[in-house]
Amino acid sequence: MHIALTEEQTMIQDMAQKFAESELAPVAAELDQSKDLALFKTNLAKLAELGFMGLNVKSEYGGVEAGSVAFSLAITELAKACASTAVTTSVTNMVAEVIQAVGNEQQKQTYLPKFCNGEYLAGGFCLTESGAGSDPSAMKTTAVKDGDEYVLNGSKIYITSGEIAGCFVVWAVTDATARKGKGISCFIVDAGTPGMTIGKREHKMGQHASPTNEVHFDQCRIPVSALLGEENKGFAIAVGELAGGRIGIGSLALGIGLAALDYAKQYCQDRQQFGQSISQFQGPQWMLAERYTDMEAARLLLMQAAFLKDQGQAFATSASMAKLFAADKANKAVYDALQLLGGAGYIQEYPLERMARDVRITSIYEGTSEIQKLIIARDIFA
Repeated sequence: MHIALTEEQTMIQDMAQKFAESELAPVAAELDQSKDLALFKTNLAKLAELGFMGLNVKSEYGGVEAGSVAFSLAITELAKACASTAVTTSVTNMVAEVIQAVGNEQQKQTYLPKFCNGEYLAGGFCLTESGAGSDPSAMKTTAVKDGDEYVLNGSKIYITSGEIAGCFVVWAVTDATARKGKGISCFIVDAGTPGMTIGKREHKMGQHASPTNEVHFDQCRIPVSALLGEENKGFAIAVGELAGGRIGIGSLALGIGLAALDYAKQYCQDRQQFGQSISQFQGPQWMLAERYTDMEAARLLLMQAAFLKDQGQAFATSASMAKLFAADKANKAVYDALQLLGGAGYIQEYPLERMARDVRITSIYEGTSEIQKLIIARDIFA
C-alpha cells in the first residue's frame, strides 16, 4: 500500500476541510438544536456543487471519479464539523455507487447526474425492516410482477434522508419460494411515486439534522425498467455495497473522534488547576496519547480498506475491521474527551455533549460492531 496521498486526494481533503470549517462548524450546534431542514439542504446543495455527492462516480455522469480513498478523507473532514451532514453525504454516495455498479446505461444517465449536480440532494438506501436489521435476508417487503410493472408492498425503517431523498434504492422479495436471501431484487424508486409514503422523522439521540424516516409501500407500482441488475439477485448487491458503506461510516467515526480529541487538547492547555495547565499532568497526557494512537490506527485501517477497493481487490473484511475499530475507538475517544472537560463536557454550551450523542450510532448503523465481528471471524475460519 502506498501511504502518500495523490495531489487530487490532497486537494479533495483540503477542500472538505475548508468547507467544514467555514460552512458546517459555525452552524452544527444550531442544526443539532433546531433541525432546520432548509439550512441543512442548503449545505447539501453546496456540497453537490463542489463535487462531494459523486466522489466515486465516473466523470461522464458528472462525477469526480476520485475513488474511495478520497471519499474516506472527505467524510472524515466533514464529520469533524457536522456528523449529520457527513452521514447524508456518505449514504448519498453509496446510493450513487449502487446505481453505477449494477444499473444499465439508461439508469445511469438518468439518475447519476442528478446526484452530482444537486438536483437530488440525497439518496435513500432502503434495506432495513423492523424484522430484518442485522439479518436483511429476512425482509418481508415484496415486489410482485404485474405485466410491465412491479407492485411493491411493505415498509422500511431507519432510512437516512427519507424525507429529502430524490430517489431510493429499494430491496424486496420477488421470489417467495426461493431459499432465504436468494429471491430478493433491487429497484430504483423515485420520490413521490404513488403508493410510497414517507413516515415521520424519528426522534433520535444524535445526528439530529439528518432526517431518518420510515418508508412505506402500499400497492406502489413501478415500471419493470426500475429493476437494478438481475431479478432475484439483489441481495448480493446489498452485501457488496454495505461493505463500501462501512468505509464511509468508519471515516465518519474517525472524524468525530478526532474533533473531540482536538477540542479536549485545547481545553487541557487552557484549563488551570493546582496552579498550572492540566495539560502538564500525566493523566490527561496519557489519555490523549492513547486515544490519538487509536485514531491513527483507525485511519490506517480505513486507508487500507479504501485502497483495496480502489484497486479492485477484495476489501469486505478490511472494511469490517476498519469500521469495527474506528467506531468503537471513536466512541472511547469522545467519552474520554468529555471526561477531560469535567462538568463542562456535560453542558450543551460545549460541543462534546453533541459529539457523544452523534458518535454512538457509528457502532450500530451499516452493520453493528457485533455483525462486523461475525464477518471478520467467518473470513478467519474460511
